[in-house]
Amino acid sequence: MDLIGLLPSFGSFFYTIAAFVIVLSVIVAVHEYGHYIVGRWSGIHAEVFSIGFGPVLMSRRDKRGTVWQVAAVPLGGYVKFAGDSSAASSKDGEAMAQMDAAARRRTMHGAPLWARASTVAAGPLFNFIFAFGVFAALIIYDGVAVDEPIVGEIAALPAEPFGLAIGDRILAVEGVETESLSDFLSLAPDMPEQSTLTYTVERDGQILEVTGPHPQPPLAGSVALQSAAREAQMQRGDVITAIDGVEIATFEQLREIVSQSEGNPLALQVWRQGEALELTLVPQRTDLPLAEGGFETRYLIGLTSGTVFDYGRRSPSVVEASSIAVMQIWRVIRTSLEGLYYMVIGQISTCNLSSPIGIAEASVATASDGLFEFVWFIAVLSVAIGLLNLFPVPPLDGGHLVFHAYEAVMRRPAGDKAMQILIAIGLSLVLMLFVFAVFNDLTC
Repeated sequence: MDLIGLLPSFGSFFYTIAAFVIVLSVIVAVHEYGHYIVGRWSGIHAEVFSIGFGPVLMSRRDKRGTVWQVAAVPLGGYVKFAGDSSAASSKDGEAMAQMDAAARRRTMHGAPLWARASTVAAGPLFNFIFAFGVFAALIIYDGVAVDEPIVGEIAALPAEPFGLAIGDRILAVEGVETESLSDFLSLAPDMPEQSTLTYTVERDGQILEVTGPHPQPPLAGSVALQSAAREAQMQRGDVITAIDGVEIATFEQLREIVSQSEGNPLALQVWRQGEALELTLVPQRTDLPLAEGGFETRYLIGLTSGTVFDYGRRSPSVVEASSIAVMQIWRVIRTSLEGLYYMVIGQISTCNLSSPIGIAEASVATASDGLFEFVWFIAVLSVAIGLLNLFPVPPLDGGHLVFHAYEAVMRRPAGDKAMQILIAIGLSLVLMLFVFAVFNDLTC
């Protein structure tokens, strides 16, 4: 056995595990802290706050008597409140029977309905609040594009040197006027399919005609997770110069060839910082969310179009960044719910459902893309986890909220036996879904 040859695989494996543990631990910590802190504010005592399950690796007890611990199996976490018999918040009837009224008030099962419901709802809510804060902070850090067609640093492309210069204001491309950056970005479909075009620009008060790249060249702006392009180790900044021996000059040509491939392998000639590469990709049938809602199924290789030059950016106000962050959270929620609905009715593939295996692969992929992308991914996943926990299935938080709603309407709690049966059924459903998702990740 070639042990030396196995080292890269082992390195990749441990890198994947590390990225996955970081992502999951952050999201779990935020979620469980929501339960803990709102429970504490509501007068419910937390006995244990755990990140992970199984054997305890490290722990400490704080002045309030709560044990904070890290356990060996990093696949979740829990808060065990007073009166709970387990991490699943099942009622410890024997212990509750021996408590006086004051002690029962400090338990999850003896507290008023408003306190219990607030504590349960706080987990998903904190996932959303965390994601909102991360999105807003990253948007403020990265800025938003200024809607002016002013040339920044020009992308590296395999062409003769262009006449465009940094600071040029684009007035027209091939005679088509551009008053704003939005105008420039919308030009691509109307431009000739050639790599070099004629630009009219304003430079130092003079109007000049110079050469410049196509507004949308076959330049990789990003490489999607779990895509054919990522499997082929394509990188941001790669330029596709030909497909199956046919030269291309625009991203639209690339898109058309891929969409018409029907999943057949494509031989790509790629230019990467002066180096010519040959890669073979197999377009994947992909269910793509639409801006107006719903999905469409297309063959894709997982590339988005890059920008021909850096656009001017400005720092948004806190209000603007917050608004964009809210829209991003809503986009994740809407896409998730629509995706689940279309999978259930059979209009899109169930391969869109991922297990921890798929999440681990996505974690390491985004980590390799950079810190910004990695943190953004954590926020997206935090929204998804918060949404999942609101589903009305015991033992998820949404299932407990259904029990609380029943109690509010009927003026009495559901029977312990009925709750235990429903929690067992719900747990079985969750485990079945987990197994199905793992099967998807192994076979799709």
